[in-house]
Amino acid sequence: MASLPPETVRLDKWLWAARFFKTRSDAANACDLNRVTSNGHIAKPARDVRAGDKLTVRNEGGEFAIEVLLLSNMRGPAAVAQTLYAETDASKAARAAVAEERKAMAQADGFPVGRPNKKDRRDLNKFRGRIVRF
Repeated sequence: MASLPPETVRLDKWLWAARFFKTRSDAANACDLNRVTSNGHIAKPARDVRAGDKLTVRNEGGEFAIEVLLLSNMRGPAAVAQTLYAETDASKAARAAVAEERKAMAQADGFPVGRPNKKDRRDLNKFRGRIVRF
């Protein structure tokens, strides 16, 4: 007899199964760094996800505003993973605008050539909010 899909799944497992992150530990780290919200609240990795939940996920691909359609705690093919959620039109448009902006910056020679020196790295880390001491 076939088993029924679960009613709830851990958030980090679902994010991994939906292919937002390569590993489950990456998904848990994103939750710990407040890069994932569930229904407007900062989400912890063990939070239960249900069908119909609204999630906001920030990863290297951009910021996704999605609605959970199906639950899965197993990672499968990308085609199956895309059926687990529906991205909002506003989210798609915002990610496309950011991608276009990056493309325009690259064409305008907005990126420096070569590796950053120590001062450049410190400035980048400070800008990204990764610096604690300086």
